Amino acid sequence: MQYLEKPTNPFQKTLDRIPIFGDVLRQPLGAVGFVIVLGFLISVIFAPLIAPYDYSRQDIPNRMNGPSETYWLGTDHLGRDIFSRLVYGSRIAFGTALPSVAIALTTGIFFGLIAGYVGGAVDNVILVIMDTLQAFPSIMLSLAILALLGPSLVNVIIVIGITWMPNYARVIRAQTLSIREKAYIEAERSLGANDRSILLSHILPNVIAPALLLAAMDLPWVITFESGLSFMGMGVRPPTPSWGVILSEGFNHIFESQWPILWSGITLALTTLGFTLFGEALRDVLDPRLSGTRGL
Repeated sequence: MQYLEKPTNPFQKTLDRIPIFGDVLRQPLGAVGFVIVLGFLISVIFAPLIAPYDYSRQDIPNRMNGPSETYWLGTDHLGRDIFSRLVYGSRIAFGTALPSVAIALTTGIFFGLIAGYVGGAVDNVILVIMDTLQAFPSIMLSLAILALLGPSLVNVIIVIGITWMPNYARVIRAQTLSIREKAYIEAERSLGANDRSILLSHILPNVIAPALLLAAMDLPWVITFESGLSFMGMGVRPPTPSWGVILSEGFNHIFESQWPILWSGITLALTTLGFTLFGEALRDVLDPRLSGTRGL
């Protein structure tokens, strides 16, 4: 007896080839988060094609206008198109968040591995440094450093990287302390493997997943943090179209028009929502023990 072969779904076959990514997209909230993040990434890459106007183009006679066919989201106090500025602002947001998190992740992994593997006085010194950095509120530490270095995009990236680094160092250290006592690590030592080989070949691959997951969850908060610094005038400076700058300028003219505040606030909220949903779905895939615990 012949059986009809069940038709295959090309999209499903594609997901099966990339297990982790496919598992994330099979979750409804993970798929929603991915679509939101993908939309912002597209605006980052193709900003000149998506934005109908240059972000600095002024149309004074039409300043503070609401949404229209000409200006989809309205204009600001200088007649600049809000939609175009938000699109170009995505480049500032992601151009700050990605290298900042990369710096925090890289340095955190380095110090966490050294502290957890070497232990002793080295571990204590690194812990004291991490505790000192975490003892200061992030915003206060960032403002203090930026007051010395001066506000600029590069300085904001460095400051955020330093501020977020202790979180990654502690996660990696805790994982390393657990793994270094495993039997297979002792077996590697008995076979003559040196510390560098053990760290890079056996410990790092086993501790990197929690740090990458933390990085995915931190990205929206870093974007919000950069916007907050720009809002206070300590980050990216006008006329660069940072979302925080757009929000700050909107508050300065809040009684004339509320559209800049509304659209920049929605943009920040969507970014946070997208990365949070995608990050939680990724967490559930990488650590099944946490799956279904949300909301308990």
